[in-house]
Amino acid sequence: MAQPLIYVDRSDVRQGSIEPLREGVARVVAFIQEREPQLLAYGFHIDEETLAMSVTAVHPDASSLERHLRIGGPEFQKVGEFITLRSIDVYGELPDDLMELLHAKARMLGGESGASVAVHPRTVGFSRIP
Repeated sequence: MAQPLIYVDRSDVRQGSIEPLREGVARVVAFIQEREPQLLAYGFHIDEETLAMSVTAVHPDASSLERHLRIGGPEFQKVGEFITLRSIDVYGELPDDLMELLHAKARMLGGESGASVAVHPRTVGFSRIP
């Protein structure tokens, strides 16, 4: 049985980029909402005081995350000028080929050093997501 995945990434927002970033992520959300009906939840969280941004997503399974990365890649790149991606964390089980897509996103948006990528398999728990 497929298990849901929780995706969280964290970025630093470049000085003076809050407003264009807000506009850019609004476009990303509209794009994703229209094209990915399987995605259960998707949100951007911008902290203006610390110049930080987090992205959260709940996927019903690994194929949803793969679809999201393939469809959204060009859109993510458009907001890349306003941020530096620091980390990607995925909670759940992932196939190896999906790891490469996460590392590609980390390289694309993570600046010279790239962002860290970590997968955290579930030790114990349950899901009531259908």
